[in-house]
Amino acid sequence: MSVSLRVLDDGAWVSVNDAREVSVSELWRLDDPSFCGCDLPDFVVENVLSVGADGRTVAAKVYGQCIACGETGVPGWVPVGRLSDGEFVDIDREHAVLPVHTDDSN
Repeated sequence: MSVSLRVLDDGAWVSVNDAREVSVSELWRLDDPSFCGCDLPDFVVENVLSVGADGRTVAAKVYGQCIACGETGVPGWVPVGRLSDGEFVDIDREHAVLPVHTDDSN
C-alpha cells in the first residue's frame, strides 16, 4: 500500500496522504544527549525539513530550539507517528520521550 509523505506550507506541516498531521510550534521531549547539554531537551519545533518512513515508522527531520538552554539546530530523525494499514497513527508527542536517530535511512 502506497502512502504519500510530504512537507507542506514551507515547512509548517508534515502531510500524510494529503492530510496535515504534524505541525511546527509543538514542544517535544527528545532523547538526544548529543543535541545539547540538557538531560532530555525540551525542543520546540520551528521548521520541518523533510519526512520519511522506515518500515511503519514515520519520522521527520526538523529544525528547532531547546527551550531550557537555547541550543538550536537539527537533532536528526525524530519519530512522529506510524503507519497501520495505510493510515497514519499519531504518537503522543506531547507526553512521550522521542528517540532521535542520526542515520539517513528514512
